[in-house]
Amino acid sequence: MNKNYGLHIIVFLMGFLWMSHVSEKSAIIPFEPQQNTRDSLQIDTGKVSPRKFEDFNDRYTDDDFIYERTVENSGWWMRFKQWLTDIFWDLFNLKNKEQAAEITNVAIKIAGIIIFLLVVYFIVKAILNEEGTWVFGKLSDKSIIPASTIETHIHTTDFKALIQDAENQNNYRLVIRYYYLWLLKSLSETGAIAYDLEKTNSDYFNEIASTEIKEGFAYTSYLYNYIWYGEFNIDDSQFGKAKQAFVKLLSLLKE
Repeated sequence: MNKNYGLHIIVFLMGFLWMSHVSEKSAIIPFEPQQNTRDSLQIDTGKVSPRKFEDFNDRYTDDDFIYERTVENSGWWMRFKQWLTDIFWDLFNLKNKEQAAEITNVAIKIAGIIIFLLVVYFIVKAILNEEGTWVFGKLSDKSIIPASTIETHIHTTDFKALIQDAENQNNYRLVIRYYYLWLLKSLSETGAIAYDLEKTNSDYFNEIASTEIKEGFAYTSYLYNYIWYGEFNIDDSQFGKAKQAFVKLLSLLKE
């Protein structure tokens, strides 16, 4: 028992001595650190001056700095086109809004062409019309007579000669016009109305006190507006009836 115990002590001592020898040998190995001769990190030693941005948001609110457009921040024209696009999209049950946008662009182009043609039409009509009246001149309550030499000097105009010359040319519309001006001249001379270029037939109608003359004036005013401003061509029979109405009223004013 004691012999085995001593053997264990001897083995332990020999192992301890061997470990010490190995450790000492490892400890004497010199360590030589590797030095990097070139530093890859560059350091900026310049001075940094802090900058301040005042009113940053207010200075970059122009249209040039808006990179994403929405219906809300677009102009009225874009909102109008978007509104039309939505209508066409719902109306025709289109698959996507790109098709609706194409229809909107075509519709706007067609509308522009129509408006342009209408403007040209009205300009040409105004130039060619000898009186320079527009389609609104057909309204019965417009200014009765455009200012011209005859209307300005209505009290010194020889309407009989003008009527005779127009009848010789079978220009019945112009004859009715002269008859109406002659009628206004006679009404003014008798004191039934106060002649004024800016007055309408309704103004003259309200000024006339005599019931008989008022009724005759209402009918002749209707004929004048229908034939002259309505630009209707009348035949001999129609002209004869209209002329008779004016002659009758003019004769009544002479009494």
